[in-house]
Amino acid sequence: MSSQEWAVSSSPGLYPKNNLTAPAVKQARDTGLDALRGLVMVIMALDHVRDFFHANAMRFSPEDLSKASAALFLTRWITHFCAPTFMFVAGVGAALRLSRGGTVSELSRYLWTRGLWLLLLEITVFRFAITFGLFSGPLMLVVLWALGMAMIALSALVWLPQKWVAVASVLLICLHNLADPITASSVGSFGWLWHIVHEPGVAATSPITVFVLYPVVPWIAVMAAGYCFGPVLLRPPAERQKILIRLGTALTLAFLLLRTVNIYGDPQPRLTSGGPLLMVLSFLRATKYPPSLDFLLMTLGPSLLMLALFYRLRPSERNPLTVIGRVPLFYFLVHFLLAHTLAFPFALAKYGNALFLLSAPPSAGGQTPYPPDFGYSLPVVYLVWLLVLAIMYPLCVWYGRSRSPLRRWI
Repeated sequence: MSSQEWAVSSSPGLYPKNNLTAPAVKQARDTGLDALRGLVMVIMALDHVRDFFHANAMRFSPEDLSKASAALFLTRWITHFCAPTFMFVAGVGAALRLSRGGTVSELSRYLWTRGLWLLLLEITVFRFAITFGLFSGPLMLVVLWALGMAMIALSALVWLPQKWVAVASVLLICLHNLADPITASSVGSFGWLWHIVHEPGVAATSPITVFVLYPVVPWIAVMAAGYCFGPVLLRPPAERQKILIRLGTALTLAFLLLRTVNIYGDPQPRLTSGGPLLMVLSFLRATKYPPSLDFLLMTLGPSLLMLALFYRLRPSERNPLTVIGRVPLFYFLVHFLLAHTLAFPFALAKYGNALFLLSAPPSAGGQTPYPPDFGYSLPVVYLVWLLVLAIMYPLCVWYGRSRSPLRRWI
């Protein structure tokens, strides 16, 4: 039995036999998926630049509708598409990796080792990118943490029948908001575990403060759903497009319906008074931490429609989105470090000092010694974002062509 046949027999129904041709797999790998990944990475950079540069990012949440302008809210809102899409696409990538001839055992080993590597990067490289130090400020468990934990969980789930995983992931996405009334304080000594599982918050204070921003359970379900969806991309193009458009439309309409009904799907109900603009913004203000059902429908539905568009457009190998989408971890780590570094010349010009930037910014839990008026206007944020992209594109081109052994890990 070939390795590909073993992969198929180990996951009944996962890969239609008439679609396991090399061209079909190559097409799924080389067309729109990389561009979609690249698009969300580009948008993500806007949010991270805002964290380091925007004056109001240091003072209040951009989703605080009593303080934030519509422009600031929408600047933050558009970046909400990044984490769910990337988690879902990571699951899709795992399925496609299996389709290229690997065994379930090989895929499982890849996922748990990759997951552990991401956890290590979270507490070292990413922490350094935020604070320019490894021992200052709180330890923030953010997106690499969630991605790594989801991969470790998926390394076990791939051994189960795909239909079981699909049902479980959909149920968890749809029903996890039933647990919203449970709080860490209500479970006593296991409160730290509930922060890891479902409620953002401080999981530990000694010897260092550990703040969990990305509770893992909903994210595991999103990646598992992507894994179960992966075989759709191996179907004939016309059939694949039909599924992407129908499912993307259905998820988007489900969000509109649930948000309109305003009973279940998000712990933060929309406002029903206060003026048309405020009500529209509150309609879009779905909860990200942890990602509510409304939040995931709002983001994954349009992302599937965008994927269908990219498959139709067939971006070239040199398209900036394709280039960035093929080196996502390199882009993520370097662009964050770059955004923080670019804050130095701006601070020197405005304040005559930039040493305070060696501490975590207020947007990341830091407080002192930042000037009380630190930060810049939203147009400056957008200009710095464009500068980050202009620098990152040639770096991604170079890294994409590199034959360094580091490519296996970053």
